[in-house]
Amino acid sequence: MENFTPISAALGGAMIGLSAVWLMASAGRIAGISGILGGALQAPKADKLWRWTFLLGLVLGPLLVGLFKPSTLQVNFPTTGPLLIVAAVLVGIGTQMGNGCTSGHGVCGNARLSMRSLIATLTFMTTGVLTVFIMRALGGL
Repeated sequence: MENFTPISAALGGAMIGLSAVWLMASAGRIAGISGILGGALQAPKADKLWRWTFLLGLVLGPLLVGLFKPSTLQVNFPTTGPLLIVAAVLVGIGTQMGNGCTSGHGVCGNARLSMRSLIATLTFMTTGVLTVFIMRALGGL
């Protein structure tokens, strides 16, 4: 919580919520990023355009903000490259096992009062807290 900025965090959360509502209202789809990415790679051709458009927006949005405030793009990962890759693979495995990711379950599923999403979100959060605790106990890896 070194650099917590409540206003930008609230604006970011509102934008995520608005994009999820927009996707549901315009395309009848749930904004689960892992599902959108997986579908962009494997879905039939007719179902790929909205997925790639959504993913492009995820990349272009921060870059656009960075044009006006470049300091927002500075991110420090206090870990090594190989450990970051291992973590990304574990997140991918977790999203497959949980049938969705934090955006699908945490934002959209919980908003729809899904018990499955509540359990998945609690599992994600508990695993994240335990991982940070263990990594810090091992010497701050």
